[in-house]
Amino acid sequence: MDKISKIYVAGHRGMVGSAIVRELKKQGYENIITRTHAELDLTDQKAVNDFFAAEKPEYVFLAAAKVGGIEANDKAPADFMYQNMMLEMNVINAAWRNGCKKLEFLGSSCIYPRMAPQPMPESCLLTSALEKTNEAYALAKISGMKYCEYLNRQYGTDYISVMPTNLYGPNDNYHPTHSHVLPALIRRFHEAKESRAESVTCWGDGSPLREFLYVDDLANLCVFLMNNYSGNETVNAGTGKELSIRELTELVADVIGFKGKIEWDSTKPNGTPRKLLDVSKATALGWTYSTELREGIALAYEDFLNNPMRAER
Repeated sequence: MDKISKIYVAGHRGMVGSAIVRELKKQGYENIITRTHAELDLTDQKAVNDFFAAEKPEYVFLAAAKVGGIEANDKAPADFMYQNMMLEMNVINAAWRNGCKKLEFLGSSCIYPRMAPQPMPESCLLTSALEKTNEAYALAKISGMKYCEYLNRQYGTDYISVMPTNLYGPNDNYHPTHSHVLPALIRRFHEAKESRAESVTCWGDGSPLREFLYVDDLANLCVFLMNNYSGNETVNAGTGKELSIRELTELVADVIGFKGKIEWDSTKPNGTPRKLLDVSKATALGWTYSTELREGIALAYEDFLNNPMRAER
C-alpha cells in the first residue's frame, strides 16, 4: 500500500476495525474510507455493490462481523451464520467485481476443530469437527476465508486472511451476556468491587486454556500482512502463550482490585478445552506481538472506565 492508497476498513467502529484505523493513521495512511452501519448495511448486496462502484477502494480490511460469547452464539446460531455470511460474501464479491487490488479477511481461531492439535497450525483447518457452541459463527468465517481462496485460484486475486486468537482492548464489548470472556470478567469484577460483593461466580470450572492478543497488536499485524504477505493459506495471529480461564480470572480480579472470593458454576459449559495458535508462520514472516497480558488488561480496564456508553451496550 502507498500512503495515498484508497483504503476501506469495514467495521471501523468495532474493536478490530477501530484498531486497524488507528494503526493505519499511525503509519501515515491518510486516504481511509469508512461507513457506519446506518450509512451502509453490509448485508444489503445492492447497497454494497453501489458503494464499491462509487468509491473504488484499492485495499479492503474486512473486519466487520456479528460477534458474541458462548451464550450469544448458543442462543442465536441462525443469526450469527446468516449475518456474517451475507456481509462477508457481499463485501468480498463487490471488491472482486470492482477491481480491488487486495483484500484482507479477518477470521477467528474458532474456525479450527474442537480437538485440533495444540498449538493449532493453519493446516489443521477442516480436519475434524468444530466446537458446537460456536459452530455457526465458525462456519460463516470458514466460508469467507474459502471464498477468498477460491477467488485467488479462479481469478488471480490477491485476497488474504488472518485468524486471530481471543482479542481484547479498546472499544471491546462489555455487555453482561453478549461479550467474550475477558471483557465480561472486567465488567463483572469492576461491578463486584464497586458493590463490595463478597464473591463472584464464573462459568465452568476454570480449566480451559486460552490465548489472548491485545487488539492493537493484531492491527499492527494486519497492516504488516497487507504489505508483506500473499497466499491462500491463512496466517494465525496470537502470542503463542496460554493460561487457564481460572488463571485469567484471578489475574483480572487482581488488576481491577477485587478482593472477594471467586466461585465456579460447573453446570455451565466450558467451551473448547484448549485453543492455542501456532504462530510460527507470522514469526517467520518477521512479526511478533508486543503487549503482555497484565499490561493489556490494565489498558482495557482503563478503556472500560473511560467509556461508560461502551459498558452499557
